[in-house]
Amino acid sequence: MQKNENKESGDLIRAPAMEIVRKLKSEGFEAYFVGGCVRDFIRNVLPDDYDIVTSAHPEQVMAIFPRTVAVGAKFGVVAVLVENHSYEVATFRSDDAYVDGRRPSGVRFSDAHEDVFRRDFTVNGILQNPDTNEIIDYVHGLDDIEQKIIRTIGDPDKRFNEDFLRMLRAVRFAANLDYEIDPATKEAIAKNAANIRQISAERLQDELNKILARKGSRRGFELMSETGLLREVLPEVDRLKGVSQPPLFHPEGDVWQHTLMMLELLPEDDAIGKRQLAWAALLHDAGKAVTRTEDERGVHFYGHVRAGEEIAGEIMQRLRFSRADEDLITDLIHYHMVFMNVQKMRRSRLKRFLRMSSFNLHLELHRLDCLASHNMLDNYEFCRVQLQNMAEEDLHPPRLLTGDDLMALGFTPGKIMGEILHTLEDRQLEGIIATRQEAEEFVLRNWNK
Repeated sequence: MQKNENKESGDLIRAPAMEIVRKLKSEGFEAYFVGGCVRDFIRNVLPDDYDIVTSAHPEQVMAIFPRTVAVGAKFGVVAVLVENHSYEVATFRSDDAYVDGRRPSGVRFSDAHEDVFRRDFTVNGILQNPDTNEIIDYVHGLDDIEQKIIRTIGDPDKRFNEDFLRMLRAVRFAANLDYEIDPATKEAIAKNAANIRQISAERLQDELNKILARKGSRRGFELMSETGLLREVLPEVDRLKGVSQPPLFHPEGDVWQHTLMMLELLPEDDAIGKRQLAWAALLHDAGKAVTRTEDERGVHFYGHVRAGEEIAGEIMQRLRFSRADEDLITDLIHYHMVFMNVQKMRRSRLKRFLRMSSFNLHLELHRLDCLASHNMLDNYEFCRVQLQNMAEEDLHPPRLLTGDDLMALGFTPGKIMGEILHTLEDRQLEGIIATRQEAEEFVLRNWNK
């Protein structure tokens, strides 16, 4: 069913893209699909987006279509809006010199051949006529798709110095597609890796999200490590290499290997919260690099959770994450060691733990943590059984008394009322108190008004 739904959704996106190409052609212009949608078509993968190139200039595109946005008109890019979807239509162009490691100083509108040669990688430089499915390949992209290689179009040093983010994009494409990076391209990334620090935080975060939350996240971070990009972008993660752990609980090896295994085990679906879960998996043990100690009793990481929260918070702020993302990811890190105590918890504390916001992500992070180390899932299964056997009212019992009720009993508003209400809920969660009368009697018996 899911496969059919995806195909139907893909067809709904493709049909308007084909109409845009046909309309441009009917007006006397050249127009093709280009980039990832062509690459995916060749790989028999359903594209989820379509980019279009044309000989029409931006003002001509905007005159032809009723709903457009000039997202980068001076660079020849116009978004054509069809219902709720946006299609990027770009004019054939040739770029002048790049001076800031991101954008050309100017562009010159040209033809399809020149346009292809200013693009990043051969697998993204193939044109397609959607009416006939004819492929136009000036850069041997078909060969590289067949051989599963990510290779720059032309000199890799030049391509990367035009836009330093392309180095991280090469890693992302290789990881997501399960391709290898061409040796000359990989060597150029290692040579220019330090330049990645000139890229804005927002663009870095976007690429890292695509590496982490899509297929091949482990491979992506291995490639980042091999090319030196990891050291430049996330030095806090790079420092995990060689941080040894007690073999009894971590037979997999050092903290870096443990982290890579968790990335490899991430679920493949696009469930809500997967991106935040992936970041938590990456950073949950970041504090171990700065807290490791060793004595006659063995290796210790006292305070690594608190240190990890602080490190993760600094990374989130540096990469301009939203406050909601930062709060959730640091929260996942904060509670990831609590699972070791769930079977010993008092009933009230356990229920408060199980009812936490986004507990499904907390539980999944714990599962990954176990599978990437000692492989013991007893606490994970215990939590699942508890949740299955509890009704909503078990976790969130209706309040027996309110603040107004306490004031009616003669209590004065203040800190004491909060303590009373919290203790009452504990008794409810423990199953000790169940009625309003029992609650009033308990309060009057234990607190002096």
